[in-house]
Amino acid sequence: SVLSSPPHQLSSPPTVTSEQIERLHRRFKQLSRDQLTIRKENFDSIPDLEFNPIRGKIVHAFFDKRNLRQESEGLADEINFEDFLTIMSYFRPIEMNMDEEQLDRFRKEKLKFLFHMYDSDHDGKITLQEYRNVVEELLSGNPHLEKESARSIADGAMMEAASICVGQMGPDQVYEGITFEDFLKMWQGIDIETKMHVRFLTMETIAHCY
Repeated sequence: SVLSSPPHQLSSPPTVTSEQIERLHRRFKQLSRDQLTIRKENFDSIPDLEFNPIRGKIVHAFFDKRNLRQESEGLADEINFEDFLTIMSYFRPIEMNMDEEQLDRFRKEKLKFLFHMYDSDHDGKITLQEYRNVVEELLSGNPHLEKESARSIADGAMMEAASICVGQMGPDQVYEGITFEDFLKMWQGIDIETKMHVRFLTMETIAHCY
């Protein structure tokens, strides 16, 4: 299953149309400045990313070997177009012809990508404090939300995560962090399928690049 397999054994990304590939290839060439690979510094030229509160985590995710389906840890120095397509496959919307099993796998792969963004030390667990920090970072990008409010929402999110994760443990067990199985429970009922998109990869008149 997706849960137990190492990242490089995840099912292959859904097929994309030739039009989507062509569009993504144009964006890839823009980012790479017509080179064969993209490096982290290429993301410095994206205005939409400059003020994103989790900019570092987003860029990190593009080079995370777990997301590239290569290895269970480490970062790639550069990614080629095939790698770029692999990463973009996590952002694709639901297709109407997907059955229940495909939808479940699709959802788990999106959540696995998100989990890796939180689990920056590649140990397969997210501490409650790390989870809280990411929530606060995300909220800090909202100009309509005061810092104090963002802090209390992040505290609430951490307490909710604790009640879901720690609540399942026996009194003699030591809590080490949120596992992917816990993460799935935390995101139960939340529509991740339509929420994951990448505005910063938008080109000219294209609304979204999936």
